[in-house]
Amino acid sequence: MTDAPDRSLAESGAVAGVSGLERLRAWLVDAPGYPADAADQRTVEFLGLRMPRRATTAVMLVALLLLLDYHGRVTDLVAWATGWSTTNDADFKRIQGVGRLLLLGGVPLLVVLHGFRDRPSRYGLRLGDWRAGLAITLGGIAVMAPVAFVLAHVPVFAAYYAPQAAPPPQVFLTTALDVLPAEFFFRGFLLFALLRAVGPIAVVVATLPFAFSHLGKPELETLSTLGGGFLYGWLDWRTGSVLWSGLAHTCILGGMVLASAAVGMPVH
Repeated sequence: MTDAPDRSLAESGAVAGVSGLERLRAWLVDAPGYPADAADQRTVEFLGLRMPRRATTAVMLVALLLLLDYHGRVTDLVAWATGWSTTNDADFKRIQGVGRLLLLGGVPLLVVLHGFRDRPSRYGLRLGDWRAGLAITLGGIAVMAPVAFVLAHVPVFAAYYAPQAAPPPQVFLTTALDVLPAEFFFRGFLLFALLRAVGPIAVVVATLPFAFSHLGKPELETLSTLGGGFLYGWLDWRTGSVLWSGLAHTCILGGMVLASAAVGMPVH
């Protein structure tokens, strides 16, 4: 008789634990629906290939704009138009950020508004589930902050990021100019257009051009973008917004620049 209450408490604790895990799992996958409307389902045919018009446009435009960005065409145009110096890495990153704001942010937004005649909110430009977004973003930043600090001690990371150092407000502003349009580009314009055409595999597909856009950075970082890009895409799918991945990405990348400069590793 005396053992019964102990067993009952243990069993109730196990049930509570299981139900807690189930609630967490349900919360993690509680994404909004992404139904395709008539315009999402409209197709275009080319040489016998019948393809979804919006998703195909997004894929081809992303490929084209990435090539232009890789070759620095818009960065050169911004430098010429503003007269800003490109003599150091911090100034170059500022010019590159403005160029990407125009190229990766402005052009897809114009396509959504005037090409697709659609609402930007359907492509992640909204708060979405802000409670989940804020909680996951703060948790992700807390996890990644010590990782960034450790990586800042690795010479190849210090050599890449330390020259971009500037006062913290300028670092985070420059990073935001670079990162926020890219989040909309990869995980707003591309991901949400694909999501309504091919389903959740869109999160994986959108990760690929994101990873390739990191070529030239330290090898470990380029490899990590497959996992990081997938998690950012999952976060946007979960919340219906690119704001939260943009905030997390800005904080982590800006922190990497400042940590690399603070470490003071020699740059070769």
